[in-house]
Amino acid sequence: MTRRIFATGLIAGLLAGLVLSALHWARIDPLIARAEVYESAAVEPAHSAHAQAWEPEGWQRPALTFLANLVIATGFGLMLSGAFAVRQTASGKAPDAREGLLWGIGGFAAFALAPAVGLPPVPPGMAGAAILARQGWWLATAIATASGLLLLVFPRGWAWRVAGAGLILAPHVVGAPEPPPGGDAVPAAIAAQFTTLSLAAAALFWLTLGGIGGWLYARLEPEA
Repeated sequence: MTRRIFATGLIAGLLAGLVLSALHWARIDPLIARAEVYESAAVEPAHSAHAQAWEPEGWQRPALTFLANLVIATGFGLMLSGAFAVRQTASGKAPDAREGLLWGIGGFAAFALAPAVGLPPVPPGMAGAAILARQGWWLATAIATASGLLLLVFPRGWAWRVAGAGLILAPHVVGAPEPPPGGDAVPAAIAAQFTTLSLAAAALFWLTLGGIGGWLYARLEPEA
């Protein structure tokens, strides 16, 4: 079982990370480069005299993007294959590609769509709240949404479903940390395109991870 979980998570994560990296290289990275031009133009001349922080150049940016995506994808892949194992233990039936796609939709909802309601993905040059506040709200929203979806889908009874819906809504009732007024250096059209493409890439990533993960998990079923 352990080898099955690791094989499923690592292979599905690698393939999903490749898909995500390809989307980044083709569509998202060019938008980031455009946004950085506006960001650099908005910096006061006095700041330009100081030593700038290191930034990746040339091949370094796509290489680091791929490495980061690979680490994130394999982490989510292992988490998802572990959830498959728990699901099989509880139901006696191994998830397949179809059920894996449903898990992928749930992962997209929990880790991308729900947090984006309060904190949409934005390119460099956009004003934002304090980093710790944003990270804390994102994490709380992802955990609450994932837990709420599980309560909506698996336990029977309206009480569980009401509790699940409440968990999903709770972070949005509290509200995401708000950015300071003004300070946006990037045109709204670029920011909107970046948000749309980022969510589309996340959706394709999770569908790939869930579909391939479910298919692999079923294929790796030990023979009786």
